[in-house]
Amino acid sequence: MCGITGWVSFHSDARAQAPVIEAMTAELARRGPDATGVWLGERAAIGHRRLAVIDPDGGAQPMTDRPHEPTTVLSHSGEIYNHHELRAELRARGHRFHTRSDTEVVLRAHAEWGEGLADHLEGMFAFAVWDERARRLLLVRDRLGVKPLFWAAVDGGLAFASEPKALFQHPEIRPRVDADGLREAYSLLFNTGPTVWSGVREVEPGGLLVLDRDGIRERRYWQLEAGPHEDDRDATVERIGELVGAAARAQLEADVPLCSLLSGGIDSTVLTALLADELRLREGPDARIRSYAVDYSDQAERFTGDVLRTGHDTPYATEAGAFIGTDHNTVVLDPRALLDPEHRRAVVVARDSPIGVGDMDTSLYLLFGEIRRHSTVALSGEAADEVFGGYPWFHNPRALAAVTFPWLLVTGDEAAMPLNPELDLRIGEFRDDTYRTALAAVPHLDGETPAEHRQREMQHLSLTRWLRQLLHRKDRLSMAQGLEVRVPYCDHRLVQYAFDTPWALKSFDGREKSLLRAAGAGLAPDSVLHRPKNHYPATHHPDYNRGLQDLARDALTVDRVRALADESRVKPCLDTPPEHLEWGHRLRLERVVDLALWLDHHQPELAL
Repeated sequence: MCGITGWVSFHSDARAQAPVIEAMTAELARRGPDATGVWLGERAAIGHRRLAVIDPDGGAQPMTDRPHEPTTVLSHSGEIYNHHELRAELRARGHRFHTRSDTEVVLRAHAEWGEGLADHLEGMFAFAVWDERARRLLLVRDRLGVKPLFWAAVDGGLAFASEPKALFQHPEIRPRVDADGLREAYSLLFNTGPTVWSGVREVEPGGLLVLDRDGIRERRYWQLEAGPHEDDRDATVERIGELVGAAARAQLEADVPLCSLLSGGIDSTVLTALLADELRLREGPDARIRSYAVDYSDQAERFTGDVLRTGHDTPYATEAGAFIGTDHNTVVLDPRALLDPEHRRAVVVARDSPIGVGDMDTSLYLLFGEIRRHSTVALSGEAADEVFGGYPWFHNPRALAAVTFPWLLVTGDEAAMPLNPELDLRIGEFRDDTYRTALAAVPHLDGETPAEHRQREMQHLSLTRWLRQLLHRKDRLSMAQGLEVRVPYCDHRLVQYAFDTPWALKSFDGREKSLLRAAGAGLAPDSVLHRPKNHYPATHHPDYNRGLQDLARDALTVDRVRALADESRVKPCLDTPPEHLEWGHRLRLERVVDLALWLDHHQPELAL
């Protein structure tokens, strides 16, 4: 796991701009605290920050195909889980290897297959390959978009980076936000391509970009398709178990300490159990995986349910850890730590965006910091809800009938920071247009019933949009602490198989995540297997709400914040007694505070 950056220009000599590539690379230092490197050629500059996970001694980057007068230069972020199999295949084709790293496998795969190498890779990755002879840049991003990759045009070419902040170190790219960017940020539709930053775009998940003297060409090498499902219930459950198990086993490899995130829900518990079993097979019956959960100092006494949470996680996580036999740890956070301005600023800087989820982001950042004291790699249960139909909107008739993105029924105007109506952003129209475009991209099978048709739409929207912001959050906050987080439920073979599985099988027991529950039988306590869906925890302490209101009042003294926020809709949240502040209104205050921090740090030009 690392940070990559660089640029290609056919109009200038990159060799004269060493300070620029060094500054771009330095901006990603938190993503790669172990090593740094740059490569300069006439038309290209490539930078890399390394978090050493596999082959710490042999995987230095940027990596070249030969030490003198290289023809190919690679900067790679992420992990290739099938690198052993690919290494054997490439050796059989005549390629020689000098390291154990998966990065060299990508380098040799490019020599063998060119841009077709993407079809051969399994994992989470984002990388750039510069071909010196052909004068061609290739950018590639993994199928689900686990690893980020941004780019922006420069004179005669483009610049790229794992995070926008690195792009802003290039003299031709400035942090500029226009009305389109605000719509992208605050509509909560999670488009991939355009960003909050004017002129800065993402490489699509499952996509690649080629730049040469003929210009820029983009294409998708993978996307979800609708295929027939011929397995019965028993065979489907068995296949789900095989796919989840294979993904977990493939992602256990590391030359550094590894752990699991264990919240006490079915997703993380089944995953942790599979990891623990595999670790015992590899290292002996006494091997124990370290597991982590997060809690708040007030949670046991003050927990109250809300639209997203049905219960207190810690007792379930503790029970699951004991059942599996992990070395379980609960990181308990105090409301004062969540209000600390430096912690909040670090989170906003990591995200490069004004949009987050407040204390839940800060607590995740602090949790990752504590984990990083002992482990370099953590495995997490992201995507299980999208893959197996775990969210309420898969089961709620109102959500199924809604003519909009289903999560807006939960995270819509009540939770979003209201923007100044004088900006006239027409977010409602933007949402309607985007929803129609999103539905048009959903693949279907002939003969689907209306119910199956709708459920396929819901799953596609969840996998291609809602999941993206969860992966973005997990990547940015973990990498800001120098921690690599792997997400086995994002294995594209599992995702595609589940997408093809009819909804009747996904919900055969009348509940959410029927297939995962059946496949996980025996891997988790019954209390966890049959527990209702619970979202990431939030603090319920009135002192946190009171402190948040104070931070929001201070934020609204800033002219640039008042120019963007609708004070008339924020003020009632400030006047509510702290013990009665509802979740949606509290999130509104969180976003006012984050907006102020974002404006102060990035100092964006506002072109509205």
